[in-house]
Amino acid sequence: MKMNTLKLSGLATAVALVSVMASCQNKEGAATTTTNTKSETATVTGKDQIVYVNSDSLLTKYQYFKDLQAKMETKTKAAQGDMGAKTQAFQREVAQYQQQQNTLPADQRAATEQRLARKQQELQAYQQNAGSALQRDQAAEQEKLYDKVADYLKTYAKKKGFKMVLTYAKGNSAILFADESLDVTSEVIVGLNDAYKAEKK
Repeated sequence: MKMNTLKLSGLATAVALVSVMASCQNKEGAATTTTNTKSETATVTGKDQIVYVNSDSLLTKYQYFKDLQAKMETKTKAAQGDMGAKTQAFQREVAQYQQQQNTLPADQRAATEQRLARKQQELQAYQQNAGSALQRDQAAEQEKLYDKVADYLKTYAKKKGFKMVLTYAKGNSAILFADESLDVTSEVIVGLNDAYKAEKK
């Protein structure tokens, strides 16, 4: 009865899916251009209209995501510790019964076996419920992360005059090439972290 460790890869997927059209109609759109090489550093301006962020860098440098990871890891470890303690207690009961079963009357053996079978079922149900609760927490946190990034990008794009903000993730992107002068990742990370610091005050 080993509890599966829940990972936060879904959060990376959520950020990788952020594709926000920051026009008056707030429509979503798609494009087929992203990053790889840059010969000269250029300042991105509103006339470029489409820019992108590197979601890998965003996740490694966005403090909210790092805090979220730590929080979920703590919750997962606590759930695993709790489950481990309950499992060990049950295994001790089973071992104790196995040592005594030959000396017990038949009716007491049957009653003990039924009780242990019920306990095992309860333990399995508890494990499933605990796992489901962690998954629900993860999904809720993933949605919060997505909303934070998407909301910030909408405001950012409107302020800068961009029509669309795309995401790029190495090995997991529909965007094959874009001039790196369109990369606004660093600026977005600074803005997200500043907004997060302000929230925590």
